[in-house]
Amino acid sequence: MDYRMCVDMLARLHENPDGVPRPVRQANVSRLLEVLGRPERALRGMLVVGTNGKGSTCAYAVSAVAATGARVGSMPSPHLQEPRERIRIDGVPVTRDEYVAAYSEVRQAIERHDLPVLAQGVYALTAAVHFRRAGVELAVAEAGIGGRRAAAAELGLDVKVVTGIGLDHTRLLGTSLTRIAEAKVAAAQDGDHVVLGRLDPEAATTADRVLKERVGLSVWRMDQEIRYTARVADGAGPHGPVTLVDVSTPRAVYRDLPCPLPGAHQHHNLAVAVAGVDALVERGHVQEPDGDRLRARLAATRWPGRLELVETRLGDWTGRVLLEGATNPQGVATVAPEILRHARGSERTAPPVLLFASMDDKDVSGMLAPLPADWPLVLTRTGATRAADPAALRAGLAPGRRGPCVTAEDPRSALRRAAELAGPDGLIVVFGSLRLVGESRTALGLQPA
Repeated sequence: MDYRMCVDMLARLHENPDGVPRPVRQANVSRLLEVLGRPERALRGMLVVGTNGKGSTCAYAVSAVAATGARVGSMPSPHLQEPRERIRIDGVPVTRDEYVAAYSEVRQAIERHDLPVLAQGVYALTAAVHFRRAGVELAVAEAGIGGRRAAAAELGLDVKVVTGIGLDHTRLLGTSLTRIAEAKVAAAQDGDHVVLGRLDPEAATTADRVLKERVGLSVWRMDQEIRYTARVADGAGPHGPVTLVDVSTPRAVYRDLPCPLPGAHQHHNLAVAVAGVDALVERGHVQEPDGDRLRARLAATRWPGRLELVETRLGDWTGRVLLEGATNPQGVATVAPEILRHARGSERTAPPVLLFASMDDKDVSGMLAPLPADWPLVLTRTGATRAADPAALRAGLAPGRRGPCVTAEDPRSALRRAAELAGPDGLIVVFGSLRLVGESRTALGLQPA
């Protein structure tokens, strides 16, 4: 099996061609772990769940764990360009050959024992197998959709981090914050150490109720056991002003931690990640991080596709493309101040051009609402199975939208159309779907990172 065959097989899994019910596929993850010889048995670490902020929280956590001197595996979800991005050691994606070797072991077990699983299950199983092969015993895993039923929850990591709760994936999780919070917080099991980020009151009440059903928990909550403050440091770094964050947890106080990812929401994500690593210290899974090394590692944290600004050329066009992975109204509202800041920072008077795609169950008007209604808009679709058709997206626009709106058949052609509308040295803002961000990165010639 080569890597291309591996990618094609994984793509077909997302379509569920054989119609095996989702609960059966979910239950088969545990059975396959047994068949594979329990590759997760040696793993310890944290599982990060939540609606927004999981990826950057995991990226900060990997940096903080590396500052302890430990070797750390991580499992981001989803990938942007290639499946191998979902398995990393010390933040670096595995090679294609390494991915194929681990995937082949999982695939053979699935076929030999007739235990079909969802794509998320294959991703988690492949990561566990690779970590065993590589001798990695510490992991930072990002849950996909949900919490208790997420395939990564089967790995038994005993520190659970909840970044926040919002309305997303309502088709699978429910249409209220209560239902979604129940699904995500239920990832916590008896005896776990739980770190809760800042939650809406409804979600916080639900989280407390779910956690009371568990025994032997340690629970740290943002703005109670965990606190942070942020400030702009004197002077500036190579990418502009440097934000420093002080974080306190029940076991330590960390001062002057650099927060390199843009946006005020990242201060919260950094604090949650540091608290999660302190929970690992409490559990004896890692040593306490050295302060100077922690600051250096955090300063080097990068997370592609999240307010990622690229100076680029498309044919004869040169300009900037801002790639943002927000996939729901709450996420877009959170990053909107940064998008507006980039727009104000341009010397051109022409407005940025929005390039948008989403899945077919998303709140299109809600996602566009935080940004100016007179900015030009290009609607497209990705190669995802349930990607919304551009015509359907257009039909879902709010009546008050005033800016010009055009459609394009795919992200590559959409980028060219957006460049025409933006004009020389203009700004294109790509958002609405992580799949769109990934396909746009590929179209721009950016390598997986």
